[in-house]
Amino acid sequence: MATCLNTPCGISAAFAPSLLPDKEAPEVHEYSALWDIGAIGSVISSKIVKELGLKPTGNARVFLANGQSIVNTYAVSISLPAGVTFQVVRVTEGMLGDPDVLIGMDIISRGDFTVTCKDGRTKFSFQIPSTHDIDFVKESKQAEPATGKEPGRNDLYPCRSGKKYKN
Repeated sequence: MATCLNTPCGISAAFAPSLLPDKEAPEVHEYSALWDIGAIGSVISSKIVKELGLKPTGNARVFLANGQSIVNTYAVSISLPAGVTFQVVRVTEGMLGDPDVLIGMDIISRGDFTVTCKDGRTKFSFQIPSTHDIDFVKESKQAEPATGKEPGRNDLYPCRSGKKYKN
């Protein structure tokens, strides 16, 4: 079972072809990205800033586990697996180490993000635009009609785990 969600991702200086049709697209460099639903925004490492020669666009106050600090912000393009690209994303610079990119909720909340673990194998998917309304709680309530009676001592849990309510 996976303990974290990592994927490859491409990073380049921000580039929007619709705004600059005559300008050549910058080179995209591939890095390892960690998907973090606890992070509000996406973060890149100092290594990426140096390798791409990025110039700060401003700064932002970020809140970390051990306090807060003011960090530089940058405009980048982020290319994810399956051909999903965000042309202009404001990211902060952070001390990440490995991986070099943290994908935060600024990206995750724009599409369908799923994690499943069937037969001990973790599978993670992301797509844009959002096309599914997945609600496992609602589905489980529809699958098991309420009987209106309390479960008995030897009744099985409705989740089909095979366990009984009371030993």
